[in-house]
Amino acid sequence: MKVILMQDVKNLGKKGDVVEAAEGYARNFLLPKRLVVEASKANLTQLAQENAHLKAKKDKELEQAKATGEKLREAVINICAKAGEGGRLFGSVTNKEISEQVAGQFKVKVDKRKIEISEPIKNLGTYEAVIKLHPEVQVKVKINVCSQ
Repeated sequence: MKVILMQDVKNLGKKGDVVEAAEGYARNFLLPKRLVVEASKANLTQLAQENAHLKAKKDKELEQAKATGEKLREAVINICAKAGEGGRLFGSVTNKEISEQVAGQFKVKVDKRKIEISEPIKNLGTYEAVIKLHPEVQVKVKINVCSQ
């Protein structure tokens, strides 16, 4: 029996897949639990429309991420922190502070977990960080740490 999966089903497939399932398995287990729907012409058409809508949404997100990436690519993020003798900071510059500065300076909201710093920033100077805006879009930004 051909069915369309409404959820991920172990050993059968992922959500949205059209698969062949045993008649008894489909009628007695999958259909009553609403894990699948029968692969009728109307349901297949609806699935195609949903897939097209999902693809358009993902493409739009990717375009927005690329536009944001271009905006941040040439950016220098300025962070002022208290420093002691020799340019050593009291504490360190965190991902949260970088995220807040990006939001304040460039009006771009970036999750602090999407920012990667190669080493902790504990001194004054210029550093590089990678911001992951999308699985396909990563941007290197410069961070300038100055004293207050």
